Amino acid sequence: MIDGVHASGLDVVPHQAPVVDLELVARVHEPRYIREIEQFCAGGGGALDPDTVAVADSWEAALRAAGAGPAAVAGLRAGIADTAFLAVRPPGHHALIGRAMGFCLFNNIAVTARMLTEGGERVAILDWDVHHGNGTQDTFYRDPNVLYVSLHEFPAYPGTGWVDEDGAGDAEGTVVNFPMPMGTQGDAYRWAMRWVILDVMRDFAPDWILVSAGYDAHRADPLAGIRLVESDYGVMAHLLTDVVPAHRVVFFLEGGYDLAAMTASVAATLRGVAGDSEEFPRADEIGTGGAWRTVMHVAGRLGGP
Repeated sequence: MIDGVHASGLDVVPHQAPVVDLELVARVHEPRYIREIEQFCAGGGGALDPDTVAVADSWEAALRAAGAGPAAVAGLRAGIADTAFLAVRPPGHHALIGRAMGFCLFNNIAVTARMLTEGGERVAILDWDVHHGNGTQDTFYRDPNVLYVSLHEFPAYPGTGWVDEDGAGDAEGTVVNFPMPMGTQGDAYRWAMRWVILDVMRDFAPDWILVSAGYDAHRADPLAGIRLVESDYGVMAHLLTDVVPAHRVVFFLEGGYDLAAMTASVAATLRGVAGDSEEFPRADEIGTGGAWRTVMHVAGRLGGP
């Protein structure tokens, strides 16, 4: 959402996403699958599944969407900006190792995370898209160098992301899911961020935070039932700067289907990470209902308040 980036009022350093090195994509996706997507698009495209379609130009779009993250990391390391927002499509967090899914061809955030972990760094992924990022979770389910935290509507597509999905092997405990009921508002998200997620991230001690920044949890979005407003995204983004410096946070655009809501929410996100934030609920301001029971249940599993 380029309009939202400019609407933030911050200084913007524009950069066109480069075509990704396919060797990076192959560190996440099966080579067979990569060839199949290339050939499918070269043949004119069509429907990959009931939700995911592609056309001839989708191949280059997918390569640039996957290439944006590595380029952003290089730019932040070079000091050309304080944070990065990747206004790219197709999105990525549903893409499995060998299968397209949920509008996603390649898992953009996973490509960047794998590049960073193979370089010896630790990565925390926060996914606030309204749908659970099953592809990202599956990719790193046994990787102790990646923390995956998701706030999402449940039950909803794709049907994954329950509280007992928490990683396996050496990575047990590195997956944290908050399956929120329809109608959840921003107070529960803010409380979960401030009093649960930040502690989990600090304990994990990441070198980078990557955000699957979907905006379909906004109350105006037509495809889901969570009731966030733009300031909720600003608060969540602001809180992340307590874990890593701002120049180690990268936002990857995922879902979002109301253009006005997306524009306002992207702007609030960037203002938040730059330091502008509203107050968040205090520890004693615990509400009632299904969302709060979810938050407190997850906190209890983690040994929280």
